[in-house]
Amino acid sequence: MKTKNISFSTALMMLLLPVIISCQKVVDLKLKDASGQLVVEANVDNNNTSIVKLSQNVAFTSTNTYPPVSGATVTISDQSGKSYTLSEGIAGNYSSGQLQGISLNTYNLTVQTGGKTYTARSTMPPAIALDTITAKNDEFNNGKDRKEISVSYFDPAGIKNQYLFLMYVNGVQVNGIFVYNDDLTDGKHVTAQLRQDDIDVYPGDVVKVEMQCIDKANYTYWFTLEQQQQQGPGGGVTPSNPPSNLSNNALGYFSAHATQTKTIVVK
Repeated sequence: MKTKNISFSTALMMLLLPVIISCQKVVDLKLKDASGQLVVEANVDNNNTSIVKLSQNVAFTSTNTYPPVSGATVTISDQSGKSYTLSEGIAGNYSSGQLQGISLNTYNLTVQTGGKTYTARSTMPPAIALDTITAKNDEFNNGKDRKEISVSYFDPAGIKNQYLFLMYVNGVQVNGIFVYNDDLTDGKHVTAQLRQDDIDVYPGDVVKVEMQCIDKANYTYWFTLEQQQQQGPGGGVTPSNPPSNLSNNALGYFSAHATQTKTIVVK
């Protein structure tokens, strides 16, 4: 199948379903030609942010506009049974300022639209501290003063952890997907390079990094997208929609994650 772009916060190179929304986090999605399928981009975090974006996939040959899905009933409930109904603001965007996620709690998403019900579940992992963001000379800078960004954190021992990083340069989110687990770094201090060739970073630029602690299902989702992105258009492998934790053949994801950000001015 061919792919088609959808707007959701930056531009991704390969077949991409959404990146996490936090206020105005957006990623350019590329989906298989599955016209009419519901696309769900749903997030709960520990900073009192609950945002769900609903849209509808269109055929590859259609205009690059994915119609928002309005008038849906969107609820998120916690493991105690307390339920929050999200309100629609901008067409297709549903939010609640009352639900603050708590680590180790499980959250259930229910979307009712078009006579169908879609559900998903996600458990928020413990928050892990993002220690530092650093900038060093890019080893492939070809004589330019271009910088490369790295992050460091300590991975707790004996606990399975998965991480997703979002990076912004002067307020613009880069296209790269940066996802890690601790299969080889359990209990260690980790330094990870956020390699990307979308936006050059130079001294004086403001770089913000968001670190999300995500569950295993969302790690699988983002890791699949990362692998397809790295293969590029000539990778020789037919892209496919990544595995989703949503029911009823919906596209996208539901992520309950602990998050934090740090910002530096590059020197």
